[in-house]
Amino acid sequence: MAQNTKATKKPTPAGGTKKTATKKAATPTKAKTTKAVKSGPGPSTRELKIGQKAPAFALPNQDGKIMRLSDFKGKKVVLYFYPKDDTPGCTKESCAFRDGLDEIHASGAVVLGISGDSVDSHKKFVKKFNLNFPLLSDEKKTALQAYGVWKEKSLYGRKYMGIERTTFIIDEQGKLDDIFPKVKVDGHLEEVLAELDVMP
Repeated sequence: MAQNTKATKKPTPAGGTKKTATKKAATPTKAKTTKAVKSGPGPSTRELKIGQKAPAFALPNQDGKIMRLSDFKGKKVVLYFYPKDDTPGCTKESCAFRDGLDEIHASGAVVLGISGDSVDSHKKFVKKFNLNFPLLSDEKKTALQAYGVWKEKSLYGRKYMGIERTTFIIDEQGKLDDIFPKVKVDGHLEEVLAELDVMP
């Protein structure tokens, strides 16, 4: 009687038998497709200098209204870039500008703050600390790149992309009148008022 066997037996050195299964033909595997990972923009390579024309921007404020630098032609603009809403240093800086706004207005200047936070985040920040000037949302990092403040930073040996705290004073003709890089929050308002020829 014929027998159907799925495996044949081979003698082993120990005298026993070992089953050898027939190998299945290898089927071609599909090449894995890698999805493109979205990454943020690289560090700013632009470095602005005093006397240059300030880069134009059109960004939403905390109420979603689009504001442009050109809206303030004929006025001086104190434009400060800060890392993040409702963090200790940024809160202290923003509240200092809030408290010194009358003196800034007396010099014919206005204050605008810009960060990469959302409109909603700005709205909460403004409400929480009664900020009395516009905060502009730059989630796409266009102004951050144009003003050269989107940098590679380091914290406890870990590198990451972030905003370098910087303030620009723009004159009535839209040119850069002064630049404060790597701002130290303590005493910064006094630096700005001195540049605007206002005594605190």
